[in-house]
Amino acid sequence: MHFEESDLLKTLPKQFFATLVAKVNAKIAAGKDVINLGQGNPDQPTPEYIVKSLQAAAENPADHKYSLFRGEERFKKAIAEFYADEYGVSIDPETEVAILAGSKIGLVELPWALMNPGETLLLPDPGYPDYLSAAALGRVNYEAVPLKQENNFLVDYEAIPNSVAEAAKFLYLNYPNNPTGAIATSEFHQQTVRFAEENQVGIVSDFAYGAIGYDGHKPLSFLQTENSKSVGIETYTFSKTFNMAGWRVGFAVGNAEMIEALNLIQDHLFVSLFPAVQDAAIEALTNRAAREKAVTDLTNLYQRRRDVFINAVREFGWEPYVPQGAFYVLMPVPKGYTSSEFADLLLEEADVAVADASGFGKGGQGYIRVGLTIGEERLAEAAKRISKLPIFSK
Repeated sequence: MHFEESDLLKTLPKQFFATLVAKVNAKIAAGKDVINLGQGNPDQPTPEYIVKSLQAAAENPADHKYSLFRGEERFKKAIAEFYADEYGVSIDPETEVAILAGSKIGLVELPWALMNPGETLLLPDPGYPDYLSAAALGRVNYEAVPLKQENNFLVDYEAIPNSVAEAAKFLYLNYPNNPTGAIATSEFHQQTVRFAEENQVGIVSDFAYGAIGYDGHKPLSFLQTENSKSVGIETYTFSKTFNMAGWRVGFAVGNAEMIEALNLIQDHLFVSLFPAVQDAAIEALTNRAAREKAVTDLTNLYQRRRDVFINAVREFGWEPYVPQGAFYVLMPVPKGYTSSEFADLLLEEADVAVADASGFGKGGQGYIRVGLTIGEERLAEAAKRISKLPIFSK
């Protein structure tokens, strides 16, 4: 028998990160000492207080049963308490919270839940590649919204054509931004709400890197903006804030109608998360002293790594876009190369793997993305290897 993939699966974009991993693994298999700066997978362990909470919860027989379909009420209350404490935002745990097995699920399933085939989704360019998967699976059209360095990689709403704005149903935003490390300002979020109201466009704020800001900048939640809940939601993941990438836990908060749609589609896809994981996530959020120490230590770690790498590449004249959040450094590609050509050159000639930023959209052409999820010594060594390439050593 022969089983052919569905027409829907055939429309999916090539998985960017899987391709990158395959290239790196091939070099490692050939015996090369590859310094992998292409990944966005946190290298630090989950804080001990969270691990111990999971261990205790896993021994509780009550946590061995099915979760409630829409997640445990105690977890949703903890999320509401966290947003009130951290951002001064009031969240109704009953109607304004959706539990997610990682925020990627919410981002990818949203077009299924809230859009019809042929409707238009606005996506940042460059942006997280799996936003394109959301458009493909939802069978919706998408328009790229350029993010430009001269505008600090913030959306320029005045540059969006009226015809595109009028056709759009939702807009995805991501600040702190992947791959640029840009952060949003209060004024920008206010502009976003005005754009949403004027054009009847729903906003989806991907706040995956919400805890990671540098040089004293604390990233702003979109929901801190007046009237934001009337136009959109925000997704949050434990992957980056608490080094819980493998745990697959996150949530969405905000507009009650959007949250209800996400909860409804998940009623048919999942039975929420392992209750013990939810209990550990509650501890992560509500143990304020431990949470604040963990986040401060992690942010300081990434800032030290950022500064080590930036200082090292500046020594041979390679100037970065200095990130104010997330854990990436966006580097310009030298003249004469495309992003993919230069990324391949670094891997082949310097045994340094980076992410070709054109994999994040046309707006990423001309850049590569460096991940800070590796130690300071290896970051310095990567810069040293790159400095020896003929293009930099002239």
